[in-house]
Formats: sequence, C-alpha cells, structure tokens
Amino acid sequence: MSNAKGDRRERELVNRLDEAGFAVMRAPASGSATERELPDVLAGDGVAFYAIEAKSSSGDPIYLTGEEVEALVYFSQNFGAKPKIGVRFDREDWFFFHPADVHQTDGGNYRVKKETALDAGDPLDALRESDDADDEDDGHDIRDVLHAVEQGVLSPDEAASMLE
Repeated sequence: MSNAKGDRRERELVNRLDEAGFAVMRAPASGSATERELPDVLAGDGVAFYAIEAKSSSGDPIYLTGEEVEALVYFSQNFGAKPKIGVRFDREDWFFFHPADVHQTDGGNYRVKKETALDAGDPLDALRESDDADDEDDGHDIRDVLHAVEQGVLSPDEAASMLE
C-alpha cells in the first residue's frame, strides 16, 4: 500500500471510530518518530481501549512483519490497550483481529487474506460490543507476552514485570 493510500485509509478509520463514539487519535508518522514502533491508531471509549495497526489492500493478502505485530503487542501491554490489527480491502469495510488470531507464516510474518477478513474478522461494531465480553481476550495476554519473549521483542525481565 502506498503511503498516501495508507494515510488516507488511516484517516478514514479514525473518522469511522469517531463516528462510533470512540475518542481516537492517529499517531502521525507512526513508527518513525521513535525507535520503538507505535500503533497507527489509538481509540478508547472509557471502557475499552485499543491500539490498532491499520493495513489496507486492493485485494491481495495483507502482510505484517513479525516485528510490527510484536511491537503492537508490546505497546498495548504497556499502555493498557487491547491490540488489534485492522484490515480493509477495497470495496469492503474494516475488520479487526487480535494478533493471536492472525495466521503466522513459516517465516514469522503475519497474513490476512480477504476471505479470512470477511469470514472471521470482527466488524467495527464488535469493538463496542466487546466492552462487555472481556473474557474472550483474557487468554491472549499471557500468550502474546510469551510469544514476544520467544521472538526476542521482550526480555524475560520485561515480560515478568508485565505479567505481575
């Protein structure tokens, strides 16, 4: 995705989340402002808080590097937000996935196919509905932290402090 198209899609997502009642901000030049990657969008409604990595495609599968996903999980843990990967394919709406629910390739990257997004992705409305259904995400947190240690994104000491 070109930078201009990616920026336009991120602004579109910010507007959609705002219309849905979230306080929302787009991290300008996410990732380039610091040495640590930042999520593209932060959104919250006073009950649920999300750190979102946004990707779009004309129809090809969407790929994220292992580093992008692990940085999203790391930031989310430290910030107190739920990590979400937001994907949008041309002529379709936004769909959201918890990183642990995205297919990981043999090379350690992550892939979302259009069919998967349409069949298994959560629509934007589900972000509101999940405010009451936090039990679903409880198993992901520990698994995400352990996976981040395995990938070398977190040190064991950082992981231990996050899980205390």
